[in-house]
Amino acid sequence: SWLFFSDARTQREYDESHVITARRIEQSPTGEYLVPDSKELGCVRYCVVYDRETSSLDCCDYEEEEKEKGTFLVSLDAEEGTAVRHARSLEHFTRHPVLVLRGGYKCFSARYHFLRTQKILWMPQELDNFQPYPVEILPAKLYMGNFKQACDQRIQRDLKIKAQVNVSEEPATLFEEGSKYLHISVPDSLEADLLSTFATICHFIDAQLDRGAVLVFSSLGISRSSAVTMASL
Repeated sequence: SWLFFSDARTQREYDESHVITARRIEQSPTGEYLVPDSKELGCVRYCVVYDRETSSLDCCDYEEEEKEKGTFLVSLDAEEGTAVRHARSLEHFTRHPVLVLRGGYKCFSARYHFLRTQKILWMPQELDNFQPYPVEILPAKLYMGNFKQACDQRIQRDLKIKAQVNVSEEPATLFEEGSKYLHISVPDSLEADLLSTFATICHFIDAQLDRGAVLVFSSLGISRSSAVTMASL
């Protein structure tokens, strides 16, 4: 496992909904936070803790967060709060920094409502089959992904994708009526000429960002899509 979500809210709030795969933080009768399996934490690359609003981090509300385009993850150099206190206790059991979700569940669920659930137990096969979402480059505006994600109707709907830039050799399927689509077939080769396509692609992306979200993708979402995305910024 490379990601561990820890929920520091009340049992009632957790039962109502929480981030997919998140585990609620348990407390001892004396009020101390109980650390999950330390062996599991030692293998986790990203450990993220959140509470209801994480007000100790002076988070803006959702509209202000959209305006400022700030990051959701912050370090522990912050005033003590529920999430921060628990995160500090987890630091002793993981080799990597423990992060706190800025704004807590309130801000996160407002923007990523499709990543919340009431489900608590997950079978290994369910986790293996879980489809990751494209990487968010500009909040709610520009995404980068692979061919499989680009053809996923649920992802297109959840992210409100209104335009796609396809730099793979295969044509993709758009499900949203009125969506715009730019396909520039580029082979996955060191000799491929991407540079000459940048002007066309950047002009297309700039024109579509005012209409809605844009997804840039290639076959695996690694090299060609990364190069095009960086060129557009």
